[in-house]
Amino acid sequence: QVQLVESGGGLVQAGGSLRLSCAASGRTFGRYAMGWFRQAPGKERDFIAAISWNGGGTIYADSVKGRFTISRDNAENTVYLQMHSLKPEDTAVYYCAAGLRLGSRLTDFDSWGQGTQVTVSS
Repeated sequence: QVQLVESGGGLVQAGGSLRLSCAASGRTFGRYAMGWFRQAPGKERDFIAAISWNGGGTIYADSVKGRFTISRDNAENTVYLQMHSLKPEDTAVYYCAAGLRLGSRLTDFDSWGQGTQVTVSS
């Protein structure tokens, strides 16, 4: 497992942008697929995006396609989520996760960060 720490959350107006970062510990970061999920109050944790170990493959939830971009820098042990055209319904706690295969299910990932709050005002 790896330890993950998210950052970059905050308050932004609708239509604005934010970039989230997730820093991973350890020298095995490059072996892991990485994902981003989010959880709004009273709702389940939902998949947003994932990227393969080498960045060659990405998958996105329909709700964020064309607005969010996932990327990674294996030299820096960091995965990013660039978010544009933010909407109030994007408000949630955002979590990054690491797993051994690229997927979109919670069970595809076995290491999780503590989350970072993103609030989009209307």
